[in-house]
Amino acid sequence: MHGANLGTLLRTCDAVGACLAVPSFRWVDEALARGNTLRKPACVHRVGDPLRWLAEERRAGAHVVGVELADEAVRLADLPAARHRTVMVLGHEATGIPPEALDLLDGAVEIPMVGTGMSLNVAVAGSLVLYRLAGLL
Repeated sequence: MHGANLGTLLRTCDAVGACLAVPSFRWVDEALARGNTLRKPACVHRVGDPLRWLAEERRAGAHVVGVELADEAVRLADLPAARHRTVMVLGHEATGIPPEALDLLDGAVEIPMVGTGMSLNVAVAGSLVLYRLAGLL
């Protein structure tokens, strides 16, 4: 993920009162350093093993929602605001959420597209869903 995408997601998380959870990879730290334009420290959690972290969050009662084209996906307009701890999972812009992570989702949300593209930029898609989950859209 490009630094600008992480920076955009970090700003959106800050705007809606959410935290950003990212893998503990050196490139992520470098991208956040380049893309973070917030003036105050941001809420960022570094997770060692994303799959294990997702499974632990789910066991602890978090609702896990993936932004993914899937048969059972809910349209963004029909996604209710989060009423308890919710984890949003974003996948790669080209390949989506890895199959092993799909098994950890409680549900999926899709963003309808009218144009010829199959998906939005990951930061744009994530920002739209975050605002919807926060009840601000």
